[in-house]
This record gives sequence, structure tokens and C-alpha cells, in this order.
Amino acid sequence: MKLLTFTTLFPNADKPTHAIFVETRLRHLVASGEVVSRVVAPVPWFPSTDARFGRYAGYARIPATEKRSGLTVDHPRYLSIPKIGMNAAPWLMARAARNSVARLLDEGYDFDLIDAHYFYPDGVAAALLGKYFNKPVVITARGSDISLIPRHAIPRRQILWAARRASAIITVCNALKDELVALGVAPEKITPLRNGVDLQRFQLVDGTQRALLRAELGLSADRYTLLSAGHLVPVKGHDLVIGAMPMLVDMQLLIAGAGVERVRLERLAQTLGVADRVRFLGALPQEQLARTYAAVDALVLASSREGWANVLLEAMACGTPVVASRVWGTPEVVASPDAGLLMQARSARGVADAVNALRTASPERGATRRYAERFSWDDTTAGQLRLFRAILQVPGSRPMGNEGLISNV
Repeated sequence: MKLLTFTTLFPNADKPTHAIFVETRLRHLVASGEVVSRVVAPVPWFPSTDARFGRYAGYARIPATEKRSGLTVDHPRYLSIPKIGMNAAPWLMARAARNSVARLLDEGYDFDLIDAHYFYPDGVAAALLGKYFNKPVVITARGSDISLIPRHAIPRRQILWAARRASAIITVCNALKDELVALGVAPEKITPLRNGVDLQRFQLVDGTQRALLRAELGLSADRYTLLSAGHLVPVKGHDLVIGAMPMLVDMQLLIAGAGVERVRLERLAQTLGVADRVRFLGALPQEQLARTYAAVDALVLASSREGWANVLLEAMACGTPVVASRVWGTPEVVASPDAGLLMQARSARGVADAVNALRTASPERGATRRYAERFSWDDTTAGQLRLFRAILQVPGSRPMGNEGLISNV
């Protein structure tokens, strides 16, 4: 099968860890030997690479074409108008990408299906391209594209149009399927296929190795250490974890991530008198993130929205239990005491209470790793292949329904 993977959620030369879970899912799919793919990952147009323009300059630094993990990735430029361009974004994106897709076809890459990730604007743009090139489209819903964006009337109508146009829809958790059905999408069209975890990259280490990792990070051997990982943006709830630190007086906190909230979060730590126990690590590459997971005692994720939070399984694969807010797909990830605990309330007090409860009855690190091993990418890859074969009417295929999300707990 020949796929065209279409999404803005894909790593690139300027941001090599951006939405790496999409690349990882595609790598495992291609590794099956049954699929090849070309990636079209549009980026906003910007005229200057001058660093003073911040993230906009980063867009300009991304090459027109690059190779990643053996995949060829094209980056057509589309016009993105801050604040006022939301409603037109799918059309602008599809228009900009049309020439890139036509060129692939002219070069002989006659793909069978468009595999789109993130419903708005990406999925809507993919549906427009599918209509133009007469190709079937599968759209994967991943989180805020369904939990937040449909609150806006015009994007909601476009999402529903794309859902009707799509041959099938994948959601990364059952909660997102339920939300799509509530919006009016036919349930039989939706297949939940959860994300997996790279069990080779994220591994359990023995006690000696863990002590070396803690020393490498400058962590006190006898001080319970928390990690809060994710972009420094309000939705991730890093402020709640910092807010819990005055109640966790003998603990230290590492924060991995970069973003617009850093200055505010640093000031909050100073105001609360915990700055000496809170350390900002910045954005970490996957290898360093794995070492950090293995070194700490618990991961805390206090998000207000999550489709399927990859950091949870990554930490668990390193033997580190988690404390997480009870939102969207997260209860589907943290579904056993071996995984960790869900907060009773999403607040600083809720974080502190859950961390103390986990510390009192923490699972054995090997048990946490074994729990994570149930979430390899194999089931997700098999589910995609069954779904794509059914759409393309490959012999031996059959449609998928609620059985798409294979239970792991």
C-alpha cells in the first residue's frame, strides 16, 4: 500500500521532537513491510530566519524537503494569518499543498490513500485534497482538535464535513470517539487505536545505573524527585505542580519542556519560596528524556486536556509510576495501580495528595515497566493495516468497529 501522510504534526530540522509520536507511529507502520509512505507536512510561510522573530523564524529555517528515519518529508508553505486566519486555514493549507501532491503523482508516486493526522485544519485540508485528487482519506483525531476546536462554530462545521467525507476516522482513545459521536459523527466510522510506546528507547535500568543517572542530574540520593514534562503552556498544568511544592516540603521537581510560560512559572516558584527545589531543564531530546524518566521517582501530568499523553507510557516504560489528572484519554492509560494514580481533583492540593498517596504505596518499578509493555506499537500497526486494507478492498480484509482498540489492561 502506498500512503500519503499529511499533517503539520511531524518533526523537522528546526524542531526534531515536534509531535514525534506521529513519526513513530508511521515508522512502525512502514516497518511492517506492507506500507510505503511519503510525508507532506505543511509549515506556515515566513520571510525571515532572523532569531528575533522567534518561532516564526523557525518556520523559515525548515527545508523544503528533508529525510527523516528513511522517510522523505516535503514542507510546502501555506499562508497562516495569526488570530484571524483560523476559519480559512484548511483552504489555505490545501491550496498550498496541492502542487506538492501533484508533483508526487507526476513523479510516479500514485498513492492509494491519504493518512491525515489532527482534524483541524489538517484533516479538513486532507479531505479537500482527497476530493480534488479522488483519493480516500483517513483522519486521526488526537486531542484538542476534538476536545477544544469544535467549540468554534465554523471549524465545527468543517470538521463534520471532513468526517462525512473521510473513508474512516481513527481516534487515539475511546474518549475522543465518544466526543465525535456526540458531535454527530457516525460511530461505525470511528476506530479507536491508541498510541504505543517505544520499548527500546524507554527502558528500565537497574539500581546501580539509576544511582548514576541521579548523580548525573545532580539529584539528592534521599530526596523524592518529581518530573513534570511537556510544553510550557497553560494546558499542561505545570503551575499546579509548582503550586503543590509548598505541601511537598521534602521533594524536588524537575520540569522538562520549553514554551511561553517559562518566565511566569519561574516567578511562581520564587513567589512560593520553592525555587531552590524546582529546576527547569528546557526541551530535552528523546534520549535525555528517557534518562530523566529513569532517574526520577514519579512523573506528574496535571493537564487540563489530553488525547493520549505519550509521556505517561514513556515514564512507565522506564519503570517510573505517574500521577495524572483525570481528563479525556488519561484514565485509559493509567488504568492499574502498577501504572500510578489519578488525581481526585485537578488542583495544587490534588497534585500534592496524589503524590503523597503514590509515595506511600508506590508500585515496584519492574511492575510499572511490565504494565507499559502491554502498550507496544504492534497492535496499533495491525489495526491500521486492517483498516487500510478494508478501505482499499484488499483481499482478506474486513471493516473494523469497536474492536479496533485492543484492551491492554
